[in-house]
Amino acid sequence: MNKIKAALSWFLKDKKRLIICLIIIGLIVFGYIRFIDKKAPTTQIQTASVEKGTIISTVSASGSILTANTLPITTSATGVVKKVYVKDGQTVYQGQKLAEIELDSEGAQANASAYANLVSASNSLQSAQNNLRSAEATLDRVYDDIKGHDTDETLIMKETRTKAEVSHDNAYDQVRSAQLNLASVSLSYRNTSPVITALNSGTVGNVTIVEGMNLSSTSSSTSSQGSGQRVAVIVIKGTPIASFNISEVDVSKVTQGQKTTIILDSISDKTFTGKVVSVDKMGVTSNGVTNYPVIIQFDTESTDILPNMAATANIILESKSGVLIVPSSAVTSANGHGQSTVKVIRMGNQESVSVETGLFSTTHVEIISGLSEGDTIVTGTINTSTASQQASVFSTVRFGGAFRGR
Repeated sequence: MNKIKAALSWFLKDKKRLIICLIIIGLIVFGYIRFIDKKAPTTQIQTASVEKGTIISTVSASGSILTANTLPITTSATGVVKKVYVKDGQTVYQGQKLAEIELDSEGAQANASAYANLVSASNSLQSAQNNLRSAEATLDRVYDDIKGHDTDETLIMKETRTKAEVSHDNAYDQVRSAQLNLASVSLSYRNTSPVITALNSGTVGNVTIVEGMNLSSTSSSTSSQGSGQRVAVIVIKGTPIASFNISEVDVSKVTQGQKTTIILDSISDKTFTGKVVSVDKMGVTSNGVTNYPVIIQFDTESTDILPNMAATANIILESKSGVLIVPSSAVTSANGHGQSTVKVIRMGNQESVSVETGLFSTTHVEIISGLSEGDTIVTGTINTSTASQQASVFSTVRFGGAFRGR
């Protein structure tokens, strides 16, 4: 108690000290009052109106261009150009000889190595096909043995059947892998060949080689057709074709004839249209994931589209016009996972309403029943607050300078 009296006596002896103390206390009290007086964070709802419109249900897939209107002709062969048989504007047929190269030692060695790889890949494919035929025969025998035992299949029968099915699937995957490998080494062999031929029928353009020209490995550059030097292009008639991978979840929804929109990574400012021409129901399994190739043909020709360009397709599954639609964020427990509900604003209050949904797009949901056009619905909420609410009470206390003592 004596210490407190001594401290007060010390402050009261000097008016300046007393004033400073009172100012500090006042600022602290003022800041605290402001802090507790701030409004607590409020929740603001976002709303939208139920309206009639068009909804499009799609499946998105990534892929690449298989054939285009402009096909680059490349070669990885090294040596001297011996003969050029074509010129710009000339019409050629598939397989026609375009030029010949007299290979140097490096080119001859590369060609011989590519040929050896081609023979090996061809033999591997033949072996894989033989294994597949054997696995198919074994599976057929197993199915014959268990025929009539659908309801009383023994454990041994089940194990035998499962083993035969797995062996068959593995053999099929090996065939597909061998086919892809053969296609790859065939391309390498063609690129190292001393004879350059036309990949397709069409019109030759941009011939960049002349007789006597030296082709070396340093002059080669990577093109869309692989590693090699571009020597010409062939412009062909017909619309481009692309292949896209569809997941096993969506493949059952995709059918021949469905319309699509396509965007190319390299031409992102333009949207192309096309249609599905085929769906591979066998699928390709890689790293435990199965995808199903879908072939899409463009509606129009374009010289801007080149082989192997990356693309994204949106396959239109179904579309409806003049139906009730709401933003996807307004619907809860939809897509078949329980009862779908929407919160509706009625008489200033939120009311949860059960709805029947139809088509789903990436942004909207079709409402078949439960809502009416013009209804106000809740699409989300926002927590509103001010930055000062999170500041320290002392952030409101500012000192313009220091006090100097006598």
